[in-house]
Amino acid sequence: MAVRQADVVLVGGGVMSATLGMMLRQLDPSLDIVMVERLDHVAHESTDGWNNAGTGHAGYCELNYTPETDDGDVTIDRALQINAQFEVSLQLWSYLVEQGILPEPSTFINRTPHQSFVWGEKDVAFLKRRHERLSAHHLFRDMEYTESPKDLEEWMPLIVNNRDPMQRVAATRIKHGSDVDFGSLTRSMVSWLETQPNFELMLSSPVHYIDQRDNGRWKIRVKNQKTGELTKLETGFVFLGAGGGALPLLQKSGIEEARGYGGFPVSGQWLVCGKPDIVQQHNSKVYGKAPIGAPPMSVPHLDTRIINGEPALLFGPFAGFTTRFLKQGSIFDLLGSVKSTNLKPMLSVSKSNMDLTRYLIGEVFQSHSDRVASLRNFFPDAMEEDWQLRMAGQRVQIIKQVDGGGGKLEFGTEIVAAKDGTLAALLGASPGASTAANAMINVIERCFPEKIKTPEWQERMKELVPSYGQSLVEDEALLTKVRERTLSTLQLG
Repeated sequence: MAVRQADVVLVGGGVMSATLGMMLRQLDPSLDIVMVERLDHVAHESTDGWNNAGTGHAGYCELNYTPETDDGDVTIDRALQINAQFEVSLQLWSYLVEQGILPEPSTFINRTPHQSFVWGEKDVAFLKRRHERLSAHHLFRDMEYTESPKDLEEWMPLIVNNRDPMQRVAATRIKHGSDVDFGSLTRSMVSWLETQPNFELMLSSPVHYIDQRDNGRWKIRVKNQKTGELTKLETGFVFLGAGGGALPLLQKSGIEEARGYGGFPVSGQWLVCGKPDIVQQHNSKVYGKAPIGAPPMSVPHLDTRIINGEPALLFGPFAGFTTRFLKQGSIFDLLGSVKSTNLKPMLSVSKSNMDLTRYLIGEVFQSHSDRVASLRNFFPDAMEEDWQLRMAGQRVQIIKQVDGGGGKLEFGTEIVAAKDGTLAALLGASPGASTAANAMINVIERCFPEKIKTPEWQERMKELVPSYGQSLVEDEALLTKVRERTLSTLQLG
């Protein structure tokens, strides 16, 4: 059997692999790139519009990114970091639109105000302090705060209609927030890559074998599920961007850096309303505070979405317990991921997170009436018959070994790379897709360290992302210049 030689193999057809493939193609058009996807089309698991939060996570409305301290203050460092990283994605997408590589922006991104909404004295005080801290920084200078019934009726009519007038409420708003259909975005990027020389997309082709040769190159074997044909690949660099499937593949690779990592799978569900007369009354993303014990992905929000060009209104997500790592995965995924190298961290996390496990199992057994009751905290007039339950995607939170051999449950994303730079994997969930460009720049810097230092790659990277190598958190003038361009190009202003 002939061996297919490649410079780069991207495992997974989601937004991460597509973003990395696109950036590498722009940096060096001569690279021979192969993308392998186990399903029969790309962007169908975590990246799919119905499976992905789609918020364009920017820290504008997600209250879990600004935790409250014991003394009543609010920490904003994570929100600043995520906002700056999302601006990197906006810059890359703007460049691709300007070059005609991506289609008209409204096919994948639409202006949708990002709002936070809380009720009760304690949470109103928190939101007000959050606004004070964030709006003092140039990244969040456009954030508005209100407790005015008139403003709230304008901002979020569904939420304030027929609400108890004695209940104290407050909200913040960023008008230039966005809704991103990452499924459509990814399909557009991959479609363009397919028109380029030295790029091959292999669908219905899960990876069955991965191992590193003595010469440092990787051997990969994939099997076409439709034809049964085996293909052997050999490459100098592998990226595992397979969502929840990245951890098992990372373990198969055998790299030392994978030791101690485990996964905690979490499922999700949405309440979906497609009634035009209701959908048309809400044009924003409104986030509240997560219930005590809930994982960050379960922060409740009433969400305007444009998925495959069609508007919808979503509420949730409702978390659930699962043993699958992928929506179309196996119930044995979790058990199969337990190894001698991560057994102690996983047992440690299991013992210390029993409350979370009970919460997730309880979410599974909620009735439709229970879920609609939660929705009525945001939409008091919600009627059960107007909302249907729809499964969201799977997420695998990171379990990471800590000093002493125990484990810690992480709710962010993390890049694990081999010390020789020949393999990298992206693990974790939120904020995920929204920060794909920044994450893939990290991969390039760690795995192509000599090339990224060359004048050619430096110049090209700054064309793709003009703020590259500079801090949007620290440089207000740079942020102003960058944001003016992206809001105009992507029609978000």
